[in-house]
This record gives sequence, structure tokens and C-alpha cells, in this order.
Amino acid sequence: MIKWANIIFLALMITMNCFSQNTISFKPLRYDEDYSFLSSDTSNNWYKRLKFNPVSKDGKTYLSIGGELRYQYFWFKNETWGEDPPDPDGFILTRYLAQVDFHAGKYFRTFVQFQSSFANGETKPLSSVDENELDLHQGFVEFRLPLQKQGELILRIGRQECSYGSQRLVSVRDGPNNRQSFDAVKLIYNARNMSSSLFYSYYVVARTGIFNDGFNPNTKFWGIYTVVNHVPIIKNIDLYYFGIWKASAAFDDGSGKELRHSLGMRIWGMNNEWQYDCESVYQYGKFSSSTISAWTASSNISYIFFHSLFKPQVGLKTELISGDKKYGDDSLNTFNPLFPRGGYFGLAALIGPSNLADIHPYIEFKLSRNLSWQTGYDLFWRMSVNDGVYGPNVKMIYSGKKTSSNEIGKQLGNELVYTPTEFLYFRAEFTWFNSGEYLKQVGPGKDILMAAGTIQFRF
Repeated sequence: MIKWANIIFLALMITMNCFSQNTISFKPLRYDEDYSFLSSDTSNNWYKRLKFNPVSKDGKTYLSIGGELRYQYFWFKNETWGEDPPDPDGFILTRYLAQVDFHAGKYFRTFVQFQSSFANGETKPLSSVDENELDLHQGFVEFRLPLQKQGELILRIGRQECSYGSQRLVSVRDGPNNRQSFDAVKLIYNARNMSSSLFYSYYVVARTGIFNDGFNPNTKFWGIYTVVNHVPIIKNIDLYYFGIWKASAAFDDGSGKELRHSLGMRIWGMNNEWQYDCESVYQYGKFSSSTISAWTASSNISYIFFHSLFKPQVGLKTELISGDKKYGDDSLNTFNPLFPRGGYFGLAALIGPSNLADIHPYIEFKLSRNLSWQTGYDLFWRMSVNDGVYGPNVKMIYSGKKTSSNEIGKQLGNELVYTPTEFLYFRAEFTWFNSGEYLKQVGPGKDILMAAGTIQFRF
């Protein structure tokens, strides 16, 4: 039975790969994919019919079907620095996504996507980020209005994923098992050298179970994000504003309602062998009875040796992220990363971007066209000794009230990525976290080892 299953799977892969040459390009946001160009394809390939199935004679009304299967295995030694009981066998995370994209001409579409996530073998209590048996992940309608001079307006209403810029503040959270989405109204303007997105939304809280990720009135999120391309000298610039209201938020200095505004700017691009991505954000607002004043500045600058063996890319990432200056005053200085990437500092996802300073040199090699290897060494400190250490979800891991040490630790990461086709993705990752004095004073402070493997199939 296994032999025949392998043969059938291989046959499907060969068929899909033959068809996909120079045609298929999967996007991080699956609703960004456009298969209308297949209307002129005269082949009778089954995969072509899956991606473009006309329901009108002129082919302008059609269905497109896609999905994803992802399997991940994790093994930790001293997970959470020794707080949790040992797990010698590790655990497996699985994620399934299935979508239908219906286009009725050029001006209307409906996109629906279901998500199913499972966790097997975990010794700690299950989180809804790891397991959410089945739910509507996305479901929206979209109206398009073409404008003169190659522009267009898009109105999108319904549950949808959101991703902006470097995903430092707003991401799809692809690293963890359960991707995140928003119930939103979004107005998008696209022109030749710029795009702008205006939105108002409610964050969708994942709940373990079946079709129970209902409407959530406790977290409101709104803003505008504008990207301008082909700018002289700096190449590309992003300018944005985000607002968030939470009925309940918690930081090391207390808990209460939060109304926070974020003003940000990002400059990014590539100039010959140099790549750069620099971003700064200032936050203000109210938290309970306190005034918010927080900030962050980050950079990722690298150089690619295109004419050397394996095309090594040498880079340096740095981040300064504010923490609270003083306990018990009328000001909160802890930076809130809003909805960031889950694996912000690697797939191990040990700490998040709040009250943090880090320096991360790295090097990447292109071992072949489809195989790459990256290694990096990250050094972490608390930005303020009067604030704690937080996870990627802004949940506090340890308070800062029991120690004045600011040394969190050092992290050595290695990842090997292999993409044989557009459909398949393999990744192996190894992480060693050497605990610093702060972690040893507030908890067990044991060093962490993590090994993980990922297999992803998209269609």
C-alpha cells in the first residue's frame, strides 16, 4: 500500500512539475495569486483545470483551488529554560490549508480558505496557536475598480490575512502552526510606483475546536500602510500608521486597557551586491492610567559575493527595542510589536521583540540552485532593567523585578533549506541557546537545544 502511495505521489509531482515550469509562483498571501493567464492555455492538464476552471464560455468567470500540507517535528532539551518537564521524544505539528478562489469577471471575487492544525506528543498543555482542529481562516468578497494611468482601487470585506512590509509588526504568523487573520474592511490603492492600504479590523482569536473562532470585539486594529517604489537613492520607502485597542493587556508594570498608536518608516532595497532593510517605529497612547511612549529601531544590512563559490551572503542584523524605564510611574515604555512573526528570532521562538537589544551577525551560502545554508549568532540583552522578557506574543515570560542583570543570553542558529520544486519545501534547523545571567537569576536558566524539521507541500 505504501509503495503504491509513493508511486502515485511521485506521478502527481512529475505531472505538476511539468505543467508548472515558468507558470506557477506561490505567494506568501495565497489570495495574491492570479491564474487568469491560464485562459489562453490550450493544454488539458488536470492541474491546469484545478488552478483555472472556467464556468463561463469566455473564461472570465472561473474557480481556482489550492492548498497546503505542512508537517513539523520539534525536539527540545530544556524547553523554556528547564521550566517544563523533559520531553525525550519531541512532538509533531501538522497544518492543512484548503482554499477556493472564485472570480466573476475582472471586478468581483470571493476567496475562502479553511485551516486545520494539530499537535501530537506535546507534554505541556495545548495552545490554540498549535492546535485548532478546523475553522474558517479566511472568507472575503472583493470589488475592483480600474482607474486611469494603470491604477486600481480594491475594496475587500471579510476575514483575511494581513501582512505589511518586513512583517515586524503585522504578519501572517507562518512559523507557528496556526496562521492568524483579521475580520476586516480594507481599501487598497495600487498605482505604477506605489500602493496604499487603509483598513479597520478585529483580530481573530484562535480557539481549540471546530468552527468556533468567532467574532472578537476585544482587540480592534486599524491603520494605513503606503509603499513607494523607485525612489532616488533609497530605492523603496514604507510609511505607515497603526492603531490598536485592547480591552485587556498585560506588561511587567501592570494590566489594563490599551490604546496604542504606531508611526513607522522603513527604507529597503538592493544596490548591486548590497541589501538593506532599516526600520524605525515610535508608539504613543494610553495604557490604563499611564501614558505610552515606546520605540524601536532595526537594521538588516548584507553583502552578497555573487562571483564567489556558493555566493556567500554576509550580514548583520541589529535591533534596539524599548522597555519600561521605571516601575510604578505614570508612563509605559514597553514596545508592543502588535502581531509579529511567530518565529521572530528563529523557529525556536524563544523570546519576542519587546525590551530587547540584540546583535545578529550571519552568513548564508547557496550550495546549489535549490539548496541554501545559513548560520548566525545572536546576542540578547534587556534594553531596560526595569522591565521583563516577553515572548513573541507579547506575553511576559519573566519579570524584571528580581534582578538588575540585563544579559539574556546568546543563540547559535543553523538552518538548511531545500526547495526542489515550487511545490515542495524542506527545512532542517538546529538552535543552541546559551542562557545569560538574567535567566539564571529569575528561573532555572538552563541552556536550550532545539532540532526541528519541516516538510511543506503546496498546490
